[in-house]
Amino acid sequence: MLKLIEIFSSIQGESSYIGYPCIFIRFAECNLRCNYCDTKYSYKANFSLNVANILDEIRKYHPIKLVEITGGEPLLQAEITDLVEALLTNNYQVLLETNGSLSLDKIDKRVHKIIDVKTIKSGSKNSFCMANLDYMTSQDELKFVISDYDDYLWSKDFIFENNLLGRNILFSPVYDRIAPDILVAWIVEDKLNVRFQLQIHKYIWDPNKQGV
Repeated sequence: MLKLIEIFSSIQGESSYIGYPCIFIRFAECNLRCNYCDTKYSYKANFSLNVANILDEIRKYHPIKLVEITGGEPLLQAEITDLVEALLTNNYQVLLETNGSLSLDKIDKRVHKIIDVKTIKSGSKNSFCMANLDYMTSQDELKFVISDYDDYLWSKDFIFENNLLGRNILFSPVYDRIAPDILVAWIVEDKLNVRFQLQIHKYIWDPNKQGV
């Protein structure tokens, strides 16, 4: 049984799939406690379902075929691999959002992975599993959530030190902590080849609203 928080449909608020209709499967529990976490309600499970039950739930949102597995931290639950295979077998396009601290070695390469690299001010610096750089495919994305200029410089250094230019890199400002135009200015000034993004769901709805 998989421990879950919610299953719902909305639009994708982040990543290169931003704006597309998407089904979200939010897993419960997380091994990190980032100080800007916006899903603290996911620390404790609301309910549990098996893989077949989850497939039944998401079929209610037909014909949407884009599914994101998120959390919490989905990789804490070993049965995630069974869910991923079932989704792929049923012709869903699967996104996986992970905090980057746990190995991706067992995740099917067809899954589009959105992998956090926790910065200095997150409170979870040095949590990143460096082996995950080897498990990334060309479609996968690394996400840096940035609180201030120190975070920006640290993120930039991480990219250069690990020869990540040319990968899909996302820079996102922490909502209500740094103005988006400031982060954009730094990126433009440095001519840094990364993709700026906002969490657009927080601008469409109340930023504390769940299920969107």
